[in-house]
Amino acid sequence: MATIKDFEDLKIWQMARELSKDICKITRYEQFSKDFKLKDQIKSSSGSVMDNIAEGFERNGNKEFSQFLAIAKGSSGETRSQLCRAFDYDYIEENEFKELWQKAKNLSQSIGAFITYLKQSEMKGTKYK
Repeated sequence: MATIKDFEDLKIWQMARELSKDICKITRYEQFSKDFKLKDQIKSSSGSVMDNIAEGFERNGNKEFSQFLAIAKGSSGETRSQLCRAFDYDYIEENEFKELWQKAKNLSQSIGAFITYLKQSEMKGTKYK
């Protein structure tokens, strides 16, 4: 694996950023935008994924990074649940729901795989050098 110097270089962070942008777009739909609580919740949970990846990375230790990644993974699951609500409330079309739900699911799986990688890695972060 190549050395990653910045969290922006992480594929999982890039995936989370893309999901967050997509979520922001759908919350602008007229009906969705009027459901202030759900709109704020889904924007918050999707943004939390990328923010926790960034914060954990900046801690410079694999153990803390793994903890923040677990939180990010949870937020991705929360986003999937909120997408279900948005679809059930007819705020988004089925094709949008399926596409965004799958993006969030793929992101969760990728974060989980990265957590596994970190736990098995000999590198423990610059904090422990």
